[in-house]
Amino acid sequence: MDPLGQPETKPVLNKLRADADGLAAARRLLTEGRLVAFPTETVYGLGADATDGRAVAAIYAAKGRPAFNPLIAHVADLTAAQRQGVFSADALALAQAFWPGPLTLVVPVGPACTVSELARAGLSSVALRVPDHPVALALLSAFGKPVAAPSANRSGRVSPTCAQHVVEDLNGRIDMVLDGGATRVGVESTIVAALDGTPRLLRPGGISRAALEAVLGRPLADAEPETDGSQARLAPGRLASHYAPAARVRLGAADLRPDEAILDFGEQLVNLRPQAKAYLDLSAAGDLAEAAANLFGHLRRLDASGVATIAIAPIPNAGLGEAINDRLSRAAAPR
Repeated sequence: MDPLGQPETKPVLNKLRADADGLAAARRLLTEGRLVAFPTETVYGLGADATDGRAVAAIYAAKGRPAFNPLIAHVADLTAAQRQGVFSADALALAQAFWPGPLTLVVPVGPACTVSELARAGLSSVALRVPDHPVALALLSAFGKPVAAPSANRSGRVSPTCAQHVVEDLNGRIDMVLDGGATRVGVESTIVAALDGTPRLLRPGGISRAALEAVLGRPLADAEPETDGSQARLAPGRLASHYAPAARVRLGAADLRPDEAILDFGEQLVNLRPQAKAYLDLSAAGDLAEAAANLFGHLRRLDASGVATIAIAPIPNAGLGEAINDRLSRAAAPR
């Protein structure tokens, strides 16, 4: 109730089509230091002017995000990225091979870097990406500056793969969402740190380890978590508990327990469907690309059924399976 005793009305998030008018409105809001959600090929991002500390602070406030977790700065092309960071030969080879695309590179801050210290979480590195989505690229080109854009959801919750997911999570907290339909990849970008002579995989994602190693000509090193959390701070999405629905998550399920929903893969648990509170299959055909695209949407749908636990079938760890299992392990971690 408001102070006059009248029922409070929740603001309605402005959802606009990703046409010329919608892009113009989004550019204007970003210029004013306000928040705009927009589609990328991975998930919807919550965008703000990465060079404006106050605008970046509004992202943290809207998401309820820990300020020590850095944000990815999205730019329109490699040239724009090189104005922000220092690219080693390895970083340049990866950027040329996979940009635009679902790859984020963490590189040393360049002398002309304009990405705010708050977006970088005070680090001497910057996380950069060129997304592979026509709406995102049009917005970035029109705006002309880096856009900080974590996933457009409450911190730690399931990432959004359509505009309605953004509305469900952030209505009343941000200014608008550009509706570009469902995202194509469905899991966040792969993150590679190229800070020295040893490229390290910080987060598996839309580009597989094998594809990265084929370009580098040698294996990627893994990031080693440190007791002070500094490795987790190098990139987003590395907190132990992340991407979590309200329901508990049980991994590697081979059976069904009372009052559980099932998130299947390749119809491994389809015989238990009649007893489940709810049932969805990431990919009945066992296709990992389809499973990645469906992951967050299916988690949201099962969570909305009100079940206490989601039982998840085993998923192979090859290719995109590494990224899927990474997200699920964080969803299942203690809160």
